[in-house]
Amino acid sequence: MANARIPNPRLDARGADRAAGVLLGAAVGDALGVPYEFQATLRDDRQPRMIGGGLGPYEPGEYSDDTQMQVCIAEVAATGADLRDPDALDAIAAGFQRWLAGGASDVGNQTRAVLSAANRASGAAGAAMLGAARDYAAQHPQSAGNGSLMRTGIVALAHLGDAAAMAEAAVAVSALTHPDPDCADACVLWCSGIRTAVLEGTFDGVRAGLDLLPADRRGLWAERLDEAETHPPHHFSPNGWVVSALQAAWSAITRTAVPDLIPSQRSFPAQHLQLALEAAVRAGNDTDTVAAIAGALLGARWGCSGIPLEWQQAVHGWPGLTGADLVGLAVRTARGGQDDGDGWPSAPHTPVPAGVSSGFTVPHPHDPGVVLGNLALLKGSEPVDVDAVVSLCRMGTAPVLTAADDAEHVRVWLVDRDGDNANLHYVVDQAAHQVLRLRGAGKRVLLHCAAGQSRTPAVAAVYSHLATGTDAETALKDLREVLVGGWQLSAHVELLDAVHALAGPAATTRTSPVRRSGENGDVSPALDPDPEPERQTEFLKVK
Repeated sequence: MANARIPNPRLDARGADRAAGVLLGAAVGDALGVPYEFQATLRDDRQPRMIGGGLGPYEPGEYSDDTQMQVCIAEVAATGADLRDPDALDAIAAGFQRWLAGGASDVGNQTRAVLSAANRASGAAGAAMLGAARDYAAQHPQSAGNGSLMRTGIVALAHLGDAAAMAEAAVAVSALTHPDPDCADACVLWCSGIRTAVLEGTFDGVRAGLDLLPADRRGLWAERLDEAETHPPHHFSPNGWVVSALQAAWSAITRTAVPDLIPSQRSFPAQHLQLALEAAVRAGNDTDTVAAIAGALLGARWGCSGIPLEWQQAVHGWPGLTGADLVGLAVRTARGGQDDGDGWPSAPHTPVPAGVSSGFTVPHPHDPGVVLGNLALLKGSEPVDVDAVVSLCRMGTAPVLTAADDAEHVRVWLVDRDGDNANLHYVVDQAAHQVLRLRGAGKRVLLHCAAGQSRTPAVAAVYSHLATGTDAETALKDLREVLVGGWQLSAHVELLDAVHALAGPAATTRTSPVRRSGENGDVSPALDPDPEPERQTEFLKVK
């Protein structure tokens, strides 16, 4: 009999952002950790970067088995399936076998042994894999590896409406390869953390998840979490054991300071995600797995919008997915397998908003190499003569420019409504720096949103400040003149305030905050070439 499933709650814009960050956050953590897998602890002054290599060897930004296996689960979860049901577990097990046969770039010993044994067994795929996993555990006392925790984040999104069902699903999906009680408990705690982070925007769900564990194991896990909050991440290396992996990830998250919001100094709370992932990688040993575990929870807390755009651009992997594809799988899972009323995120194209009858292009008043436009422009019959596009609105799955499918496309999570952007200053700053990076590479850039009336001039004004030192008032005045008849930025108080905070009048001494990619293939975001501002030293408090 199928389980009775409580539908997922309807997410507001911030909740959707956080849901979108779960799978993407895991993937960027994975790709960041790949180059350093099974290496010693990194010094605090060494910044991990997505340079590829590792055990693959991997391309820069390519994720490994941690995310590859989670994608197998996500492909089932994104249909709206209840992950406790035998049919869903069969589909996940079949996906694992397909991955092992044709996509696995790196496979843990236990996972390979279980999948290989299950492939030789008869019967339903899920039952065969579960039986093989139990047999393996019976023959190997130390079978509590981190191979199921690394892929568990998407399970939380499938059961946002029911914590008890989520816990059952976490145990069931873990047991396909890792039935040990420590693995089951770790997956329940982490899924609880992700569920609460998506719904409430806090990390409190990890501790709250203790109530979902067997009563006789709650005290043990409370002590383990206490230990993680007391010691730095490298204290838990080697971290192949699921408990050590969870502790290393939790330590990196809870012991990393959350920066203050000081826009003029490029200090933003959302940078906690980047800083905590770097701390997870510095722990050494199984770096990609610990960072993937941490990334799923950090992405759930800070959202897709809290993930550095250069990481979003770089991340990719089996079976030919990009960051945008991972966002689509996560959002559909959180929505119970459904697109929204506009067909997003699955539709090839998103509709032009009502009231926008035609496309337009105007050159940026301070840099004609930046073209300002709207979504209708991309739906027109006339080709757009640019080499790169920065989209500040939701986009479909089709190439952004039909005449230039190889054009670089930067997708920015920025909502055109006050109150709907949790990381507004950070996102606008990131978007403006992407335009600066593309122009520094000699590319002609189209900067657009849906209507081209608010988000576009906001980011264009901050770009003016970065590129020429123009203050906010002057930049906005000049932009208003070229966008006459299509200016709505003044109606968006928070967005307008963010522009002034990021592009205030006293900024004539700034140099480009974007460090160019080096010959080593570095695609990781860099902080300002000037010394970083002092950051708040108070650690993140977890209730």
